[in-house]
Amino acid sequence: MDIGQLILNRDANSIVTCDARMTMRDAIAILADKRIGALPVMEDRRVVGIFSERDVIYCMAKEGGECLDRPVGEVMTSPAITVERSEKIDEALSLMTRRRIRHLPVVEEGSLLGFVSIGDLVKSRFEKVQQEAQEMRSYIQTA
Repeated sequence: MDIGQLILNRDANSIVTCDARMTMRDAIAILADKRIGALPVMEDRRVVGIFSERDVIYCMAKEGGECLDRPVGEVMTSPAITVERSEKIDEALSLMTRRRIRHLPVVEEGSLLGFVSIGDLVKSRFEKVQQEAQEMRSYIQTA
């Protein structure tokens, strides 16, 4: 299965993002309100980075509360590591493990098509393993 199948029924317009000029304080409010761990950071309709809980923690540990008024573009993880919808889920999981990241923007020709978490990919992989196990049980029972 590829990422495109995973995001097929998701509305790209419903992806929660933030602008690189937004303050950390405002972006943190979005994370808290939506109960999510990261946001794709947009600039001129392109993904330029990822702003995550980790970015908040690192900045707060280094600078304290005064960093909350800094623009997200100054503290985000950049450049964003992205995938295309043709990327296989196993390959995306491997990429996330190697790079120690938990979120991937799905892009095509610069446009944001989706945003997936490692949880989305693990769930998809788990469902596939369960389906294969069920097919194997059915095959064994009819053999």
